[in-house]
Amino acid sequence: VQLQAYGGGLVQAGGSLRLSCAASGGTFTSYAVGWFRQAPGKARQFVAGITWRGGVSRYADSVKGRFTISRDTAKNTVYLQMSSLKPEDTAVYFCATGPNLVSYDYWGQGTQVTVSS
Repeated sequence: VQLQAYGGGLVQAGGSLRLSCAASGGTFTSYAVGWFRQAPGKARQFVAGITWRGGVSRYADSVKGRFTISRDTAKNTVYLQMSSLKPEDTAVYFCATGPNLVSYDYWGQGTQVTVSS
């Protein structure tokens, strides 16, 4: 399975963006799919994850109430709806798969999100 994240861009603080993570060459069926982000000079940070089968989700405290992760099984795609964006949300966002919501072992290329103040 190859992962492709897209949908990033430049947005003003308070705005919204929706990121997509599409799988090619396979499906997410056996996996959890997560979103991570990495800002310049900082460690990679977990943002949100969802189990493909049951749709159970998990969020970082910093994005709870602002970000929503969802999946479309027909399109084999996972989304990250980001609202009330803050400048500190600026980062490269990656999607990844793993066996559960706390362990991820396969990464796709990222998409840049820039939030201006």
